[in-house]
Amino acid sequence: MRKYILKRLGMSVVTILLLITVVFFLVRLMPGDPFSNGKMTPEIQANMEAYYGFDKPLPVQYLTYLKNLVHGDLGYSMKYTNRTVIDTIKGSFPYSFDLGIRALVMSISFGLVLGIFAALNRGKKLDFVCILIAIIGTSVPDFIMGSILQYFFGIRWGLLPVAQYLGFSHTILPSIAIGFYTLASVSRLMRASMLEVVEQDYIKTAKAKGLSRFRITWKHQIRNAIMPVITILGPLVAAVLTGTFVIESLFAIPGMGKYYVESVQMQDYTMILGMTVFYGAFLVIANMIVDILYGFVDPRVRLAGK
Repeated sequence: MRKYILKRLGMSVVTILLLITVVFFLVRLMPGDPFSNGKMTPEIQANMEAYYGFDKPLPVQYLTYLKNLVHGDLGYSMKYTNRTVIDTIKGSFPYSFDLGIRALVMSISFGLVLGIFAALNRGKKLDFVCILIAIIGTSVPDFIMGSILQYFFGIRWGLLPVAQYLGFSHTILPSIAIGFYTLASVSRLMRASMLEVVEQDYIKTAKAKGLSRFRITWKHQIRNAIMPVITILGPLVAAVLTGTFVIESLFAIPGMGKYYVESVQMQDYTMILGMTVFYGAFLVIANMIVDILYGFVDPRVRLAGK
């Protein structure tokens, strides 16, 4: 198991380094720059470029960025006065993390329940309802879902607030908007996995032994059917966190997604690069943790990974 963990850790480090490299050069090669807006004199623009190191060759800029990154320095924002990227992340990430956790817990819990009930009621009305929810969840973009929820539950019926992040009631609509795709994906996968497991020989053997339906379902079907769901937890975390980008702007939540969108619009290179690297590293680590947990749950995985 130690070799398996070290291998996953090494792969994660290489992935993060590749991510930093690709994102750095892509951001630097974007058309235009933060200072060519016509409002600065050539002298001021040259001074700003020198201050941020833009006057140096790209390889030198890259090595300087890596050196600063090792020391935990992601630089200063080019648009927000006296604000570092680290300060922005510290102030905004707790909102995004809290929203993401709420969305994940809600979507995975309800997704598993829907998938289980759909499989146990195959071909019945409940099954078709669950399938319909899954189709809607995987077809409708999160920002459209968020707008629909705002209109009906906030504006038309006045049941829930449609903006800001001041209490539990403010988290309900954005959590549903972000997590609905994940809920649909989990329910669909759980249903398919349950239907596949029910055809296995050990289920037929359990039925032949006269075990109760509850025991067969809980001890044999669900425990084995949930394994494929664990494998997609990493990508689901990515889907939830990237989904916060637009939703945070839509619901006026002061999270990282809101600042990220604003940084892209204003071509704030240091903010774009720093937040992208942070998000990417966070997702790589999340996937690594899921892989390790899956190795504990299913020994065949870590044996295959040796």
